[in-house]
Amino acid sequence: MKRRNAVRLVSTKDISRHEWLNVRSGGIGSSDAAASVGISPYKSPLELWLEKTGRQEASNLTTNEAVFWGTTLEHIIATVYAERTGVKIRRLNAVLQHPEYPFMLANLDRVVQHPTDNNGILEVKTAGVNSARFWEEGVPDSYQCQVLHQLAVTGRQWCDVAVLIGGQDFRMYRITRDEAKIADLIQREERFWHCVTENIPPEVDGSESSGRALASMYPSDKGDVIDYTDDVGMNKLFSDYWACRQQRESAEVQEELLKQKFQERLGFASGAVLGDIRISWRKSKDSIMTDFKKLADENPELVKLYEIPKPGIRRFLVQIGK
Repeated sequence: MKRRNAVRLVSTKDISRHEWLNVRSGGIGSSDAAASVGISPYKSPLELWLEKTGRQEASNLTTNEAVFWGTTLEHIIATVYAERTGVKIRRLNAVLQHPEYPFMLANLDRVVQHPTDNNGILEVKTAGVNSARFWEEGVPDSYQCQVLHQLAVTGRQWCDVAVLIGGQDFRMYRITRDEAKIADLIQREERFWHCVTENIPPEVDGSESSGRALASMYPSDKGDVIDYTDDVGMNKLFSDYWACRQQRESAEVQEELLKQKFQERLGFASGAVLGDIRISWRKSKDSIMTDFKKLADENPELVKLYEIPKPGIRRFLVQIGK
């Protein structure tokens, strides 16, 4: 059966941020795909769920330096790609929607008009020097997920990823359509979208993003204490947590011991070399600090002029024994 073409949901020409957020809240965009299935290094399914259900506004990244330079360099990278491959590219100023799964949305960087290899997609990326290692074995998993999502929505057969690393290392990778991977992605995204439509929060995953989401969902406590003494599930959960914590503390003590042994061997040396490994133990420059406690004690009225309220945060503590 021939697949229907993607639906042009809305034009992105002269669209306001408010309108754009409304469109994004109605589905999973390609930049949401990795987060929705739990493989994004930046955002958990739970935090994305908060955004999609309107409980939390998506972060405004317009002032983020990495995002700024990525947007600024997009046209240049796309132009270089066209020049080096000899193909024509064009913008598609629209949000596309999957014809069968309306929650799947995509906004493409460029469409590629290839003379012999059918029409594909171009995805443009920038990466800092510190991120170069993530590209050594090809396109990182989270970006592969983004591309598969775009191929699913558009029905196209391939996507070229053009990335500029560290401002001077230009690379191109091709990702071809894989029906098995796309079917799995659609199924997993469908499960996430069910959580959105049915108002069911996804499970926590141990990430910082998941922790931020919990802090946003439950910013304060009500003062009650729940007795879980006879709850088998909660007792098993605590047992697992405590075992992990003890293992971590033991590992930290062992790490500190080994570090001190290195320092003991170094003595007054500034560092050491072990083949291509470099170890440094240098003294930082002296600095001057302000004694704020003394300042507050001797000039309380002055300090009060510069006081600002700081909201409290919830702390997770464990106490064993009475």
